[in-house]
Amino acid sequence: MAKTLFDKVWDAHVVKQIEGGIDVLYIDRHLIHEVTSPQAFAELEARGLELFRRDKIVATPDHNIPTENQHLPIKDALSRLQVDKLLENCAKHKVELYGLGHPFQGIVHVIGPELGITLPGRTMVCGDSHTSTHGAFGAIAFGIGTSQVAQVMASQCLLQSRPKTMRITVDGELNKGVSAKDIILYIISQLTAAGGTGYFVEYAGSAIKSLSMEARMTICNMSIEMGARGGMIAPDQTTFDYIKGREFAPKGEAFEKAVAYWETLHTDADATFDLEYNFPAADIEPMITYGTNPGMGIKIKGTIPETLGLASQDSYHKALNYMGFKPGESLLGKEISHVFIGSCTNSRIEDLRVVANYVKGKQRAAHVQAMIVPGSKQVEKQAIAEGLDLILKEAGFELREPGCSACLGMNEDKVPAGAYCVSTSNRNFEGRQGPGARTLLASPLVAAITAVQGKIVDITEFLN
Repeated sequence: MAKTLFDKVWDAHVVKQIEGGIDVLYIDRHLIHEVTSPQAFAELEARGLELFRRDKIVATPDHNIPTENQHLPIKDALSRLQVDKLLENCAKHKVELYGLGHPFQGIVHVIGPELGITLPGRTMVCGDSHTSTHGAFGAIAFGIGTSQVAQVMASQCLLQSRPKTMRITVDGELNKGVSAKDIILYIISQLTAAGGTGYFVEYAGSAIKSLSMEARMTICNMSIEMGARGGMIAPDQTTFDYIKGREFAPKGEAFEKAVAYWETLHTDADATFDLEYNFPAADIEPMITYGTNPGMGIKIKGTIPETLGLASQDSYHKALNYMGFKPGESLLGKEISHVFIGSCTNSRIEDLRVVANYVKGKQRAAHVQAMIVPGSKQVEKQAIAEGLDLILKEAGFELREPGCSACLGMNEDKVPAGAYCVSTSNRNFEGRQGPGARTLLASPLVAAITAVQGKIVDITEFLN
């Protein structure tokens, strides 16, 4: 029987099928951080349960941590409590922890791939919605709730209903200045923020296959922003080359044996999906969002639509009022005061290289605060080794220490109320980057050019 990539990985991890369409799914790797793990550890202790397979868990603090002076005690009391609790729980239960100062510390969805913990064919979960990032390797990866975090800790399994499958194909050559972030923002703008609800998405086509692993991670990361359960891309030589030699990846003969299996992880030619979409790469241009969900995006040269096709226009106008925009308006020339380059979506070395390559020899606009936060200590170390830190500093950009930072208002890196921030993160909800903050999602290249120009521009006019 012909199978999709999703079917192959899912079926290989079903321990037992329960009446009513529920599967007991085995989980290969469990990633935890300081926000959703304390309650799970407390639940296990309250019920007298032990961690079933602690060697399958990896922990790191990322959401609440400051991105300056990480060697000092955390100032915010709640953030300090959560991070301290993670350290305490990991020590007590003998869980592998990459804490502040550790060379492997970073955003949980950045360190998994770069350490070789994320591998094709694996099932991976984390108490964080953007776990879908790891699907770029041909893994089934998805976010779970706190009670499910406890369930995996206790049994290494989850009770799951099998989602429907969707394939999104992007074929052709990408236009000048178009990146993976533009691809996924375009797709979400076409399908809406609810267009993938109930589905696990496979991304395919020549444009997807041409992307680097960092770019593929960006696309899978934002699958959740169209309501999907997760996203996947079939592993290929690009995948194998990225994995080879990483800290916890298979070595030598074990690696060759693993590749032989990974090469089978592709959708069979005659397999069918519950739903399919096809997008020509030529239709995709540099993108930017204008509203308060990731589906409210336009081509950067476009105009805000008169309607979003919602059942009620009240929420649409509420979003525009919050953002200070009007239907039919162009964003070109709109002055911004903040630029944030980071998050689990766009904080890898490739993203920092794109920014440094553009800003070299230039200066950020005087009224713009431009903050760059690497996704991990390894990314930070590599950026310094390549001299990117000096290029960014000379251009007036601030390179911080690793963490989730201004992606979300759970730490000190907040955008002021009413201020516009062009951000490479994944969400533009009301108050996401701080109470009253106005977020415009874009690619690292768009963010870099905006920081230099001090306003939103047609970036194609600034590319050589």
